[in-house]
Amino acid sequence: MNNLDSIFSQLPFAEVVNKDNIVAVTVPKDKIYETLNLLKNNNFDYLRDIVGMDYTNSLGVIYNLSSTQKPEYLLLVKTSIEDRENPYFDSVIDLWDSAMLYEREVHDFFGITFKNNPDMRRLFLRQDWKGYPLRKDYDDNPNINPVPLENEDLDDMEQLPQIEVNQDKSFEEQHSVFQKEEYVVNFGPQHPATHGVLHLRVSLDGEIIKKIDPNFGYIHRGIEKMSECYTYPQILHLTDRLDYLSGAINRHAVCLAVEKGLELEVPQRAHHIRTIIDELTRVASHLLGWGCMCMDMGAITAFVYGMRDREKIMDIFEETCGGRLMANYSVIGGVMADIHPNFQKKVKEFIPYMRKMLKEHHILFTGNPIARGRMDGIGHLSREQAISIGATGPVGRASGWSNDTRKIQPYAAYDKVNFTEMLRKDGMTFDRYVIRLDEIEESLKIIEQLVDNIPEGDFTAKTKAVIKLPEGEYFQRVENARGEFCVYIDSRGDKYPYRVKFRSPSLTLVNVLKHITPGTKVADLIMLGGSLDYVIPCIDR
Repeated sequence: MNNLDSIFSQLPFAEVVNKDNIVAVTVPKDKIYETLNLLKNNNFDYLRDIVGMDYTNSLGVIYNLSSTQKPEYLLLVKTSIEDRENPYFDSVIDLWDSAMLYEREVHDFFGITFKNNPDMRRLFLRQDWKGYPLRKDYDDNPNINPVPLENEDLDDMEQLPQIEVNQDKSFEEQHSVFQKEEYVVNFGPQHPATHGVLHLRVSLDGEIIKKIDPNFGYIHRGIEKMSECYTYPQILHLTDRLDYLSGAINRHAVCLAVEKGLELEVPQRAHHIRTIIDELTRVASHLLGWGCMCMDMGAITAFVYGMRDREKIMDIFEETCGGRLMANYSVIGGVMADIHPNFQKKVKEFIPYMRKMLKEHHILFTGNPIARGRMDGIGHLSREQAISIGATGPVGRASGWSNDTRKIQPYAAYDKVNFTEMLRKDGMTFDRYVIRLDEIEESLKIIEQLVDNIPEGDFTAKTKAVIKLPEGEYFQRVENARGEFCVYIDSRGDKYPYRVKFRSPSLTLVNVLKHITPGTKVADLIMLGGSLDYVIPCIDR
């Protein structure tokens, strides 16, 4: 970016390394807020993620930033502290709305406190959990944290610790999420309309929602921790099970990150096949998302139709990949096996069928006056809010934010096809509903351009039996069905990664609920959640 040099000239204490549009900036701990505030005021308005790190001799954080004006550039702002007993950094929740949950996640797994963040509860683990699992010195003795036989006390979720630091001494204040006179209703975690085991505590004034407090961690599986003792090919098995509706796309992201580190040239045939599989995955996910949202409003028929059409994609996957929901198809270097002889024929039959069904779906539900009455003018999310929250994918684009990674930084065969990034302006529930149907048509266009033009040749490149990434940091972002899915790998040259961080688009989508539900009726809550289309296992990593 042209003005980066002028920005960094105001930060004489920063160490800057620029490589392939990824700028790494290292600053002292006491300068982190000053640095991030300056960057935010210079159009780095999108906080993609905060990555906690244990460098063994110190603890650190990495702020992953982009500018919506120049989204092809990535900025990794790093800082660390040697004090492992009382580590703290300044909070940036006043700069980005997404920072609240990101800081809680780092605190949960690394024990790092963010000064002046008003909610320093654990995010995934129980409040009485002992230790910080992603630290390298974590003691995983089961006697320290035995399997609990009772549910967590709701009072433990109620108390919000806020840490203030004065002269390197920390002081903790406690305050409550809800006032004593508030009427609080629990939604979930065991409820089909929460789209997974998600627990929402909702404060109501009659039928009107006043406040929402989401609680996670009911299916946490520790995938990022497990990745530290898995080889790179083994990690692929885990990524399909994050956002299981975008499994093929998530797996593709890890393959691209590792291939980038190995400087491995992937055959063009594999790139084309991967892209077709990704877009079929997107169509299948959007069909399920559409059907579930319609069912949330009472239209069971729409759900059945969506599942009916999705099954045709599952049949294609089963024949070529061997799996249905979990395709397990991409591997480091290409794809696991060549496409089935019937693959192209069945894909080409599916395209006109799906276009016909799209018209049916619009007739069935989009134009229904009862459905429109439920969606029009409800759940407004502005473009500025979407950026601050980090709500990428269809949700952000429904608010007018252009954030499609396939356009910003094309990967695989996306630079060889023409398609339109679907954008809407109003940011209402209806916009989030209809944009997924519009994106299905664009996915069909992409598939149509590729299916008859798959190059001949190898479907995978040769790799070593044991894959070791050279020492360094590797980053890859892709566009899955819910938004920007990112993989960060810190390698020390071993066959196991030192640290793996997955950026879940769904975590920020649940955060959107806190902004769009106050003032709406409780009857609209489930519909609003359906319009966001989050997948809970992708959050509980």
